[in-house]
Amino acid sequence: MLSKQFKAKLINLYPPYIGAGIRVAEINPEFTKIEVEMGLTRWNKNVKGVHFGGSLYAMCDPHYMWILMEHLGAEYIIWDIEANIRFKRPGRDTVRAVFEIPLARIKEIKEEIDQIGKNEYVFQTAITGETGEVVAEVVKTVYVRKKDFKLHATNIHTTQVLQNNE
Repeated sequence: MLSKQFKAKLINLYPPYIGAGIRVAEINPEFTKIEVEMGLTRWNKNVKGVHFGGSLYAMCDPHYMWILMEHLGAEYIIWDIEANIRFKRPGRDTVRAVFEIPLARIKEIKEEIDQIGKNEYVFQTAITGETGEVVAEVVKTVYVRKKDFKLHATNIHTTQVLQNNE
């Protein structure tokens, strides 16, 4: 089985990340926080000479899902099911985003899923430029279900937004 840190290095070889110049810069030892960055290159510029919106979104996929997968394990089905990106200003330099789910929140999610079977969780982060200005805001919804849960047995509940970078 591959270590979490080795998997983190492998994701930098993912072709869409290579093409867009996206790089996982850091993952904390607990694997609860992932920092991603993307420099501005000729491969990820749009017609205006700033970061292409698709590349900005790509740098945000699939980190919340990945954190939950690593912590909850194979007994759970975890999918990104919805995403929204709101562009605030042009990205003209290296941009960064931080994806974090604290261990206490992961524990709450696990306990909730073990009790009710499935749920959707909403997470939010910001993509920032080198001087800290917000380039885009991203909201991701992640679906989590216990594998042995009967799909028709309960309703999905949506929990409150977990906000990063406040």
